[in-house]
Amino acid sequence: MRIVVISSGFSTEDILNHTLSHSEANCNCSSSSRVLEEVGRWFLASALIAIAFAAVLGNLLVIISIAYFKKLQTPTNAFLLSLAVSDFLVGVLVMPFSLVRTVDSWQFGEIFCKVHSILDVTFCTTSIYNLSCIAFDRYFTVCDPLRYNYRMSTSRVAKLLFLCWTLPLLVSCVPVVLDLHVKGIEKHLKEVGPNICILVVNIPYAVVASMLCFYIPAAVMLAAYGKLFSVARKQARQIDTVENQVNGRIFCPLRARQRFTMKKERKAAKTLSIIMGIFLVCWLPFFAVNITDPFMGYSTSPVVLEVFLWLGYVNSSMNPFLYAFFNKSFRQAFVIILGCKMIGRQFQNSDLSGDTSRQAQTELGLFSR
Repeated sequence: MRIVVISSGFSTEDILNHTLSHSEANCNCSSSSRVLEEVGRWFLASALIAIAFAAVLGNLLVIISIAYFKKLQTPTNAFLLSLAVSDFLVGVLVMPFSLVRTVDSWQFGEIFCKVHSILDVTFCTTSIYNLSCIAFDRYFTVCDPLRYNYRMSTSRVAKLLFLCWTLPLLVSCVPVVLDLHVKGIEKHLKEVGPNICILVVNIPYAVVASMLCFYIPAAVMLAAYGKLFSVARKQARQIDTVENQVNGRIFCPLRARQRFTMKKERKAAKTLSIIMGIFLVCWLPFFAVNITDPFMGYSTSPVVLEVFLWLGYVNSSMNPFLYAFFNKSFRQAFVIILGCKMIGRQFQNSDLSGDTSRQAQTELGLFSR
């Protein structure tokens, strides 16, 4: 074999210098790429930490408010308390480990990966079930007020709360512990690396779990709110009729109370419907992919799954701030708590109205002096 050398007019030194310069340029580009990647990772971590922090702080405020102020201790707020607890646990026990997995890789082993998956499914599903119970509570309050105390008695509320926590635990724990969710898809599990924690499920589990955890509760909530909106529109017309009747006549305290009550119920219905709408926006993309991905040969990008999952987590962060924005009592309770005004038990029986809040500020001002 002969080697043919073709002269190009460049010396050996020139060729070496050119090669070294090209290598240095590649190193500089690679270094810049690593810096940009690191900066992007820090921005991503900061955003996810903010989501987790909002979930923990916001839901903790709801929990403290309902536990401290007697006015907030109602059947409806019992479900709100349960919702806040589930969302708080998502922020404390689920989001931090998901954050590490998203930003870097899974660092906590195979066994804790199963535990994390169980906690994730349990708390998120419990949050959905609590929203279903809230929808039923508002439906009975507005559509069947005469029998509300019977339908939503203390014992029934306790039973519903028990189901809200036990059913998600069974749906998540039993199949994962017994590995029923991976039966028949063992070959796909071999493709998953040791530093990846993804809940890969077979078609039967994907369909059943998605229906039980999201689609059936969401359909029930939509039906309840649809009926509630229909009643709210009728009440709006009744309000207009009452206003026309009392216009120019002697003021009637009874009618004023009726109008106030009806307006209050309509506002509550709108508030909870907005919460329901945000819930659908947050969780529908994930469950749509979750139920279709097994039929598509698990071809969905892990990045897409992570984005949709964190979009669902955002719902746990937004719920308490929705209450604060729309509900005056919660808004006043948050002001008192964040202002460190919970001194002794003097505000436990507060009606959480604006006047009471101003009175409380005056009393606190005198107390501080």
